[in-house]
Parts: sequence; C-alpha cells; structure tokens
Amino acid sequence: MKRWLWVITTGYLLLFSFSFVSGQPPKPPSKTPELLGLGKKLYDQNCASCHGPKGDGKTPLGSALIPPPRDFNIPLDQWPHSKGDLKKVFDAISKGIPKTAMVKWDQLSERERWGMTYYVMEFAKPKTPKKK
Repeated sequence: MKRWLWVITTGYLLLFSFSFVSGQPPKPPSKTPELLGLGKKLYDQNCASCHGPKGDGKTPLGSALIPPPRDFNIPLDQWPHSKGDLKKVFDAISKGIPKTAMVKWDQLSERERWGMTYYVMEFAKPKTPKKK
C-alpha cells in the first residue's frame, strides 16, 4: 500500500514540476515604439561605442577590435551568428558571442534585452533577394 502511495505521489510531483518547463523559450514581447525607444536608449549607452551610432561598427574602438564589431546595416539574413533570427539575436545580446569582444548583457532585464534586440534589427537593410 505504501509503495503505491509513493509511486502516485512521485508521479504527481514529476508532472507538476515539468508543467513549468515547456521546452519553448519565453514568447518575446510585441515590438512597440516604447520598447524601441528603450532599446535605443540602452544601445546608445552600451553598444554605440563599438557598433557606432549608425550600427555600422565604424568607431575608433570598433576598429581596434578583432574580429570587428557586427555591422547591423547588412541584410538580416547575412548576420553571421543569427541570420536575423529574432531569438538568436536576443541570445547573442544576452549571452555574448565567444571569441569576440561581444560581452553578455544578462545583467539587463529581459525586457531591456528585447528592446535592444528589436532596436539593432532596425538598422538592417531588407533581406537579400533570392536568386532565380
């Protein structure tokens, strides 16, 4: 009898604990003018010294870095680490990029990092047209 009670209790605990883990990343907030404004403010404070005010990476500090900072003006599908995927851009901001000067910004709130994500993606030119 006690064994069945243990099995049932353990089963419920496992189901309950896994209900919090969905395997899906949290849904990003909607891109709003307010969130873009927050992203611009944070970009200007934290990113422009390397990536430049225009997002092209052409700054005195950026020119000294190896590899150089990302040029956000190229089409999204040509961004090396993310190919313009929203979640991958967010992850690069949150976790940094190994073997580059891109540091992680996980000390910022998730909302702040989403603002920066949306803002840097605004620099990009339209995607490269597919060749026929």
